[in-house]
Amino acid sequence: MIRAERDLPWSFLINKNLMVIVKVFKLDCCVGRTCWIFTSQGLSTVGQEEVVVVLEALPDEAALPKDIFLFYHHLFAEAAKGNFVTELGHTLFSVPFLGSKEHGGFLYLRPTFQCLHNMACPPQPFLVAVLIQKWEAPWAKVFPLRLLLRLGAEFRYYPCPLVSVRHRKPVFYEVGHTIINLLADFRNFAYVLPTVHGMHIHMEEQQTSVLIPRNRFNQVLKAINNSNDHVLALGASFSREADSHLVCMQNEDGQYQTQAINIQNRPRQVTGASFIVFNGALKTSSGVTAKSSIVEDGLMFQISPDSMTALRAALRQMQHFKIECGPVGEPPDEVLNLRWVEDDRSHNLGVRSVIDDRPLDGIPSIRVHSGTDFIGETKLIRWTEVYLIKVTESTRAGSEPPDCSRLAEQVARGTCVALTPHLPLLAESDRTRLGLRATINNDTVGYEAGSNGEPLPPACMNLLDSELVPVLHRYAAEVPDSPICLELLFHVIDR
Repeated sequence: MIRAERDLPWSFLINKNLMVIVKVFKLDCCVGRTCWIFTSQGLSTVGQEEVVVVLEALPDEAALPKDIFLFYHHLFAEAAKGNFVTELGHTLFSVPFLGSKEHGGFLYLRPTFQCLHNMACPPQPFLVAVLIQKWEAPWAKVFPLRLLLRLGAEFRYYPCPLVSVRHRKPVFYEVGHTIINLLADFRNFAYVLPTVHGMHIHMEEQQTSVLIPRNRFNQVLKAINNSNDHVLALGASFSREADSHLVCMQNEDGQYQTQAINIQNRPRQVTGASFIVFNGALKTSSGVTAKSSIVEDGLMFQISPDSMTALRAALRQMQHFKIECGPVGEPPDEVLNLRWVEDDRSHNLGVRSVIDDRPLDGIPSIRVHSGTDFIGETKLIRWTEVYLIKVTESTRAGSEPPDCSRLAEQVARGTCVALTPHLPLLAESDRTRLGLRATINNDTVGYEAGSNGEPLPPACMNLLDSELVPVLHRYAAEVPDSPICLELLFHVIDR
């Protein structure tokens, strides 16, 4: 067995701008397994979040699993083309990988309740890639949350383990008879269960809450427009507020069953569900107002055609809606409350500004692909991301909303032009991740620039003044009543 006392970590250069750090450690604090821990350093230079692979070491394994390096090379090449991987995304293999043709690919997770002690994790945001089997690949494509939670049940780890285990049995086999067959395309993968990002389904005693973020209205509207008149299905996101979650299990006969997985040593009070289906075919002769049932790892509510019409109307108008289940004329056995809640701000959790270490939690950002590289003698500077800290539509009558993309591009260009002569100096002082925050409001026009939580050298700031001050003042004059604050991220890398 590999010993943790060896001279680690090791660093491997995959290409001139991508390094993989490798460490061996026994994760005795949680899973009790000795693992290879691979951490990328440089995927962010092509706009991709850094990726960690935690691979259980095989007995008596002395050689590095080199296929992981090929995987990182593939990720870098795809990101350079604009093909990024994101949370609950996947990468599938068409050739044998890590010594087996049954290894199907990776599912990408963002850690939530998992233990990260002893793991060499990069700065947020980053993803963990978990190895999946070929039989599990259809679920990674169609309904990745089901696969995530099923792996959690398999390894008794909530909500899902971060450790990849080779040569294990798959947790799903032939798709067979599942309700998801009616909601997604397993043959051509032309459509999947419509997921509303940030929507949570919470089950409590005699009450179910469906919580839809207001900023996901367009996703709900798209799901309504693409559904038929009698059935409406919505996929949910994993909820950090729940202490347990429904899990779909498939037995050896191919049948699907329901179980639950929960946080260890915590009583189950709020149970999450992965999807909800509204079936508007309940007849008035049934004698009940509505029926509810648990189906696999989701919920089904059977309601009358009139209730379905009212539900759709409420969703289109962003109104709350209540469904009472039980015999007509009697107190309800169960109540479903569908409520619109505050905007989903789950993105960029844990991310901090490179300028001054300011938290960027909940602030939306856009990755930049195919931006122009500004090239110096030995280095180049690349714009990779923009954080939309504050964007306000114009309030002047007849005026158009401000074009944030145009401002961001002009600021990025000015920043790159100003800093290109100083790229060797910045690289030598380990200032390879740079940030610039541009602010325009009623009484202030300005910017801040920095790296590693400190301002850039005065020589850089003087050139930035020359390039950026005219740009910001010109924009402020064009849209004087539209406060805006953008933070741009740049990387200094080898040519």
